[in-house]
Amino acid sequence: MKKLFLLPVLLILVWSCNTAPDYSPRKVNYDRDICAQCLMGIADQQYAVQAINAYGDVLWFDDIGCLNEYMKGPQWKKFVGGKKVQIWVGDDEHKGKWLDAEKAYYNFGKHTPMGYGYSAVAQPNDSTFTYRQMMQRIDEGKTMREQFLEKHKMMGKGMKKDSIKRK
Repeated sequence: MKKLFLLPVLLILVWSCNTAPDYSPRKVNYDRDICAQCLMGIADQQYAVQAINAYGDVLWFDDIGCLNEYMKGPQWKKFVGGKKVQIWVGDDEHKGKWLDAEKAYYNFGKHTPMGYGYSAVAQPNDSTFTYRQMMQRIDEGKTMREQFLEKHKMMGKGMKKDSIKRK
């Protein structure tokens, strides 16, 4: 009788240990998902990126450039753990759709959340870049980031200190 009881328990244990990881794209929780690199809230799925590891852990990024920067640090190696990671990017042309980052093509020139300027599309055209080309361009500084930072650094410029009233 004990052998009959142990068989189903053993089968359940074996089955639960052999389940394949779920690499499917996740839904953005706008009220709590934040970029792992810049710590800004995910506000626009169109430019968002999600990386999913073999354990089902998800890292969110609000801009593909933030992913590029994060991948250079030691925390990326820890997240990957020597196993497969699936990266999804928001489709710039179809709201709510996710594209495999390595199979997508990238346009340059958009005003993205952190100013890197790259947005993903499913089909190539005369001015798109592959995933590898786009990541290389970001590494080379071929982004809109400098203009983005300059614009945001200048915010509030021209206000006189004495024009701010204290309560």
